[in-house]
Amino acid sequence: MSYSNLLLLAPFLSLLTACDHPTDQSYQGYIEGEYVYLAAPLSGYLGTLNIARGSHVDANALAFNISAEQEQQGLNEMESRAIAALEHLHNLSESRRPQEIAVMEAQLHSAGASFRLSDTQLKQQEALAAKGFVSSARLDEVRATYARDAAQLDSARQQLAIYRNSIGRWPELRGAEAEMRATQAQVAQKRWQVDKKKVLIPAPGEISETYYRIGEWVPAGQPVVSLLPDGKRLVRFYVPETRLASLHMGQAIHASCDGCVAPITATINFISSQAEYTPPVIYSQGSREKLVFRVEAVPAAKDATHLRPGLPVEVKLN
Repeated sequence: MSYSNLLLLAPFLSLLTACDHPTDQSYQGYIEGEYVYLAAPLSGYLGTLNIARGSHVDANALAFNISAEQEQQGLNEMESRAIAALEHLHNLSESRRPQEIAVMEAQLHSAGASFRLSDTQLKQQEALAAKGFVSSARLDEVRATYARDAAQLDSARQQLAIYRNSIGRWPELRGAEAEMRATQAQVAQKRWQVDKKKVLIPAPGEISETYYRIGEWVPAGQPVVSLLPDGKRLVRFYVPETRLASLHMGQAIHASCDGCVAPITATINFISSQAEYTPPVIYSQGSREKLVFRVEAVPAAKDATHLRPGLPVEVKLN
């Protein structure tokens, strides 16, 4: 072929080369859902489950509840103990009733009278003993009675002083306060157990699956319901290493799908740092790279609720 003929064919060769390396590359991907698995931290029999698969639920709606008869009984018991501890503390905090003071004063008068009698008898017996009319054994008996009555008089005085002075009751008050705090902490613990048997919907969304039926035993921490919150979808696609350098966090992409009225706008929020094999779900004649990098993008809020997990999409990079 002559040189002039090669010059004539050059434009056509360049067009063919351009067709082999398109500038507007697209990548296969799919919609992925970010599910929330709802579980109770305590085990028990499933009591209620009033939501159905595929239904849309609002935030704070009751998802399910685990039977809590035992926990409720424990809560009732601790609440009663807390009330008793509080009443005991209030009783100690208040001043003594006049009737109690009167009883202590009467006991003091009685002890005083006994002591005065013992004192008189001791003096009489000592005088008789000095003249030899009383034995030493009798004198020892009278002295012991005098010592006993003196001790009882001192004890009655001390008890009356404690009753009249609240400072003497501080150790008892501190013990009652500690008992009240302990019972209140136990009440809070039991109430937490009862409350955690009821699981609420954390965000509006769609019930994807239920895993137990009413009456079945549910282990602690085992999911009972899976929820797909509104807006918790993402576009997942894979790119070869040659395109990885052109991607960055926050970059906008556009995706299209069968039945989509308009392109889906999304923002890249994850770029994998490790290569992996092309997943079979997106492998096609136009995607033959063995090693690719996973990229995820968050769709706009207006598009997210209409996207179904597993929906194939075609992604174009800006």
